[in-house]
Amino acid sequence: MQADFSSPGASAWPRLSIVTLALLAWAGGAADPAVAQVRAPGAAPAVVTTASPATPPPATEGALREFNLTQLGLNYAVKLRGVSGTVGIPFSVRADELVTGASLRLNYAYSPSMIPELSHLKVSVNDVLVSTLALPRDGAGKAQTVEIPIDRRLVTDFNRINVELVGHYTRECEDPQHSSLWTTIDASSTLRLNVTPLKTASDLAVLPQPFFDRRDVRRANIPFVFGGTPSSGTLEVAGIVSSWFGALAGYRGATFPVSNDALPAGNAVVFATPETAIAGLTLPAITGPTVAVVDHPANPTRKLLLVMGRNPGELRNAATALTLNARAFTGTSATIPSLQETPARKPYDAPRWIASDRAVQLGELAQAPDFNVSGYTPDVVKVNLQMPPDLFTWRSRGIPLDIKYRYTPRPRNDQSTLNVSVNDNFIGSLPLRTANPGGDRWWNPLATKVMADGTAAQQREVLLPPLAMGSRSQLRMHYYFQPAAGNCQTLLDNVRGAIDPTSTIDISAFPHYMAMPELAAYANSGFPFTRLADLAETAVVLPDQPAAADTETYLALLGQIGNATGYPALRVAVGRAANVSQWADKDLLVIGNLQNQPLFTEWAERMPLRRKAAAQQEFSIGQWVDDYLPLITGTRQREDLPNTTQMTVAEDGSDAVLAGFESPLRAGRSVVAVVSNAASQGALLDALMTPELLQRVQGSTAIVRGAQVNSVLTGESYYVGKLPPMAWLQWNLSRSPLGLAGAAVLLALLGAAAAYASLQRVARRRLRQ
Repeated sequence: MQADFSSPGASAWPRLSIVTLALLAWAGGAADPAVAQVRAPGAAPAVVTTASPATPPPATEGALREFNLTQLGLNYAVKLRGVSGTVGIPFSVRADELVTGASLRLNYAYSPSMIPELSHLKVSVNDVLVSTLALPRDGAGKAQTVEIPIDRRLVTDFNRINVELVGHYTRECEDPQHSSLWTTIDASSTLRLNVTPLKTASDLAVLPQPFFDRRDVRRANIPFVFGGTPSSGTLEVAGIVSSWFGALAGYRGATFPVSNDALPAGNAVVFATPETAIAGLTLPAITGPTVAVVDHPANPTRKLLLVMGRNPGELRNAATALTLNARAFTGTSATIPSLQETPARKPYDAPRWIASDRAVQLGELAQAPDFNVSGYTPDVVKVNLQMPPDLFTWRSRGIPLDIKYRYTPRPRNDQSTLNVSVNDNFIGSLPLRTANPGGDRWWNPLATKVMADGTAAQQREVLLPPLAMGSRSQLRMHYYFQPAAGNCQTLLDNVRGAIDPTSTIDISAFPHYMAMPELAAYANSGFPFTRLADLAETAVVLPDQPAAADTETYLALLGQIGNATGYPALRVAVGRAANVSQWADKDLLVIGNLQNQPLFTEWAERMPLRRKAAAQQEFSIGQWVDDYLPLITGTRQREDLPNTTQMTVAEDGSDAVLAGFESPLRAGRSVVAVVSNAASQGALLDALMTPELLQRVQGSTAIVRGAQVNSVLTGESYYVGKLPPMAWLQWNLSRSPLGLAGAAVLLALLGAAAAYASLQRVARRRLRQ
């Protein structure tokens, strides 16, 4: 077995055997760590790296990777049914790792009604059979565990393990869909991979590899290296790059450990100017905005991504070119001679958000093959919907979904349907009918038009209820074909279904208006900062003397915002608390802890979470104005969140707090305060990157305590956005009973005055006559 390890953008490698590659990897690890990059004529200057004597080369032995089915993407209960039920388990291998061993620990159970001589499980890897599991009666109905070795030669970059049930409950005629034919695969089943580092070429063409590899399902961990304490301008550049990596990481999440003046052991991103000095790394003469990839001086199997410039402006240009045009780079180094300024973004135009000014086709939100299904147990067609969180859907009939779908016509009218859901909320069923409901007469006015491929096409409008829709929702369309077979009847698996990619969803009729603070909008969509995808109206305020944990929190939060928008934070502003007044016209993300962030003390009266005394680690959460004047201002009550409480924060700093409130600098602007330190940072980031914990971040204040998240809604509410005049009047009157009564009295007085004036005019005209 031989494998082709060629890399796009690099010169073609000969096909080498696994043994040869292992020898090369050993030879590369034993070679002199001093590396010189040879450049082609006309290329950028070479980057020379030298090993630091104080940093010993890390070990290059193989590592063990272990994933359960949930980590591999099967976040649902796996149950195989029928005479031939199959589930596919995808997994992949990083480009810079070589698999030296693999195994699957399968935890399963099966029906006691199946005949052992005729029933079994088939396990295959990339369509190659690796094991057949018998189903004896003595183990039926009980939890079973089996270790299945996998030949490493079967493992490629992208792989699929298929587990297929071949089940029979009788030796005579049987129902292929009989309820006794089942096998369950437990989510605790694990895939184990033994991997060893593999030296790859230093080539910009393969970016973002190896710093981020989409094959890796684990949370991305990308160290950032600075020469000394980074300035605000350098942190803005780092935020651009971290938001780019966060968008690439997607559901995985990304963290960015910070290192000053020293290189970490693995892959890392280095930000450098001519004044930068990092132990063990010698930089070339910087002639302009430059991006380069070089070997790690202490470990040739790891890489460094160098983002360089002669001044902060050139450093920003290098980061901008990297995040917007990484696919255009090639070779070990690239200098950007000129960069056209990117146009300003428009509100709500984030690439990952559904457009607010037009109908959006589902084909823009998912790949075309994902809309086609087949068989009596088809996959669910899933479309991720990320909408602006401030859509005003009050008194709306719903969000219109114009769905076009095709299916194999049924032989007779039955219970076959296309079921539409949002997340776990059922919306409705669309019937799948026969092509000739009126019979097979030559003239049939009820006949359904059949297309050339033998499928029937229909179009329906479905209204998606706003209460079922969140900032991040998933539209699920499931074809249910009622089996036409029974005992002693063959089940022909010849049914097909497809959703037309030109089906549309339209939110353009809804204005943008939202009650704030609402941390759920920030946690799920980065709102209000992401109203402009490039964060042009956002400023991040760090302490005057930020700790490494503060910088890491900032980079991770920018990564989350990049994931929400799918666009780098090209115009984010970063500064210190002493200069916060210059950003009165921006939304503020304030980061720090109670000791090093003076704004938490200065704005204590405006924050929903207030410190009582310096000696007491206790916070009080008070009532809001709406509770005192509900008849005038209306209320924003939520029964699922408490609106008054007292919280005690751990003295060791292991608790983190998210708080939202209106900016003290300008009405209508928002502040999200992130209170954390090195002890609580891990729990905070884990809460924002774990779906089960993320959904608990709501209201105006969220306290993260280990694996627990508690949210409350308190403080004064305010509104962002704008409503049409009539909608604004209706909305405000509906919230205030006293205001509604006053408006009714005022209208009555105006009507009476108008009637009185009209009668007076008639009387004067009569007297003149």
